Amino acid sequence: MCGIVGYLGDNKASDIILSGLEKLEYRGYDSCGICLYNQSDQSFVTYKDKGRVEHLVHDFDYDINNHLAIGHTRWATHGKPNQTNSHPHFSLSKRFSIVHNGVIENYKELVSKFIPNTIFISETDTEVIANLIELFTETLSVDEAIRKTLSLIEGSYALLIIDTLSPNIIYAAKNKSPLLIGIRKEGITLASDLMALIGHADTYYPIEDKTFTKVEKIGNKYISEMFDIIGKPVQFVPLEMNMVLEEIGKGGYSHYMLKEICEQPSVIRKIMSKYLIEDQFTISPKITQMISAAKRIYIIAAGTSMHAGFVGKYYFENIANIPTEVFIASEFAYNMPLLVDNPLFIFISQSGETADLRTCLVNVKQLNYPTLTITNVATSTLAREADQFIEIYAGPEIAVASTKAYVGQVAILSILAYVVSSKKSFDLKLELSKVAIAMEAIIDKREYIHRLVQEKITKKSCFYIGRGLDYYTCLEAALKLKEISYIQTEGFAAGELKHGTIALIEDGIPVVAIISQKIINKNTRSNIREVLSRGANVLVISLNNVSDVTDEIVLVDVHEILSPLLTVIPTQLIAFYSALDLNKDIDKPRNLAKSVTVE
Repeated sequence: MCGIVGYLGDNKASDIILSGLEKLEYRGYDSCGICLYNQSDQSFVTYKDKGRVEHLVHDFDYDINNHLAIGHTRWATHGKPNQTNSHPHFSLSKRFSIVHNGVIENYKELVSKFIPNTIFISETDTEVIANLIELFTETLSVDEAIRKTLSLIEGSYALLIIDTLSPNIIYAAKNKSPLLIGIRKEGITLASDLMALIGHADTYYPIEDKTFTKVEKIGNKYISEMFDIIGKPVQFVPLEMNMVLEEIGKGGYSHYMLKEICEQPSVIRKIMSKYLIEDQFTISPKITQMISAAKRIYIIAAGTSMHAGFVGKYYFENIANIPTEVFIASEFAYNMPLLVDNPLFIFISQSGETADLRTCLVNVKQLNYPTLTITNVATSTLAREADQFIEIYAGPEIAVASTKAYVGQVAILSILAYVVSSKKSFDLKLELSKVAIAMEAIIDKREYIHRLVQEKITKKSCFYIGRGLDYYTCLEAALKLKEISYIQTEGFAAGELKHGTIALIEDGIPVVAIISQKIINKNTRSNIREVLSRGANVLVISLNNVSDVTDEIVLVDVHEILSPLLTVIPTQLIAFYSALDLNKDIDKPRNLAKSVTVE
C-alpha cells in the first residue's frame, strides 16, 4: 500500500525517483521521501516529510549530481503520517537507508531478542530492519547480513536498501508485497509497480518471494543478480515492457476517475476482441475444464472485486448451473467454511496483489484445490501463483476508486459462465456490444447526472436500494459514493427496508433506487413509495423496458442479465460529481490506497 522506487544508472536518479513516485502516489500519499547520493561531495542527502509527492518535488533542492537514489510514498501502517515516520529510515549509525512496503509482524520480538537497547527514532517497523542489518554486519558481509535479517522477519515486505559505504549498489528483497526490476543499458530501476518503470526500462522481471537482489555498477555496466535466502543464484527471464506513458495520463480529463469511467465502453470492446476467436468466445481449455469439473465455485475477493463476485455468482448459477458462494477474503483467510468435494476457487483482484487474497490462495493451495485468478495485472503475484489466471484487459487504473476494472471483472465473469454453459439462451457477443453502446449513451449525459446530483444528493447520508442483480449494484454504488465523497452511504436489498432500515428515512434523505429486472419491478417500486411517504428524496435508475415516466435516469435496454454492467455507470457518475461538488480529492480519497498489500 506504499509506492517505492529505486534507481542506479547514468541518468539523474532524483528525476527518475520523483517521476516514479508521482505515478505511484495512488498507492499511498500521506507522506513521502527520497535518499540520494551526491557524487560531487560523496555524501548522502535525504528529504522526507508528511504530505504529497508534489511537496517533495517542489520544496527541496535537487540541483546536485546524483545517479543513485531510493524513494517512497507512504500509506501509514506503523505510526502517524509525519516527517519522523516518513521513509527512508536509517540504522542507528546512519549506515543503512531503507524504504519498505509491508508490515513486519514479529518486529517487537526481534527488538527484544537482538537489539533491546537500540534507541528508535520513529514508530515504524522499518527501523527494526535497518538496525538488524547493521547489527549483523559486525560479523557478516552486507549480503549475508541482509539475508540473515530476511530469514528472521515475518510478514510482508518490499525493501530497497542502501549501504552508504557502497554507493554503487542497491539491495532489494520482497515477500508478499510486489517489487519489480526494470532493465535498460544505461541503468536499472526498481519499483513496486510497473507504471514507475515506463520510460526507464526495456525489459523487466518481478522479484520472487523471499529472494534477495543486488543491483550494482561494475565498470561501465549495470547488472542485477538474484539469490535465494541462503545465497544460491536464482534464474529469471526478463519480460518485454508493453505499456506506454500515454496509457497512464489523464488524456484531457479533469480527473483519472472521470477518464476511467468514460473508458468503460472501450474496456468491454477490448475484452471482446481478446476473447473472441472466429466470432466465438474462447477461453483456455485448462480454465474451462477447471470450471466444468467443479461441483461448487468459491469466489474470494474484497471490496469492489467482491461486488463483482456477487454478480459472478449469479452468472455461474443462472448461466452455467454451477452452485457458487462468495466470501470476503479477510474473513475466509482465518475462518474457512466446510468445503464440498471438487471445488474451484476463483480469486478476483484488480491489482493481483491484495494481501488478504494471497493469504487465502496460500491456504487453498496447501489443500491442493484448483485455483483461478481474475486480475488486471498479468505479472502480479496472484496471477503467477494461481494454477491459472485470466486477464481483464482494463488497462492501467489510477484512481483509487475502481470503475473500469469492476466492469472488466463482471464482463469476464459473464464470459466464463457463458463459455462453460451447455445451453446458450442468448448471444453474448451481441449483448455485450449493446452494453458498450448503452454505456456510451449514459456517459454522454453525464452533465445531466451532475445536475441531478446537485438536486438530489444534498445530505450527509444516502441509501441505494434494489433487488436481485440490482442489489449487488447497490452495494458497489454505495461503496463508490462513500469512499470518495465521504457521504455515509449504504446499499440495501429493497425488501429489507421494512425490517429496520426504514427507521433511518426522514425528510430529504436521498434514496437511489435501481430497477433493471421485470420480475422485481413492481416490488421495488412499492419500496420506493414507502420511502417517499416518509419524506425521502428519491432518484430512480431504470432500464427503458421497466421504466416509469417519473424515473430520473432511464437507460437503453440491454439483456437484463448484463444490466449490472450498465446500471453501475450512473452510480459512478453520481459518486464522482458528489465528490466534485464537495471539493474532495477524488482520485486520492483520504485513508485509502489503490493496492491493499497488507492484511
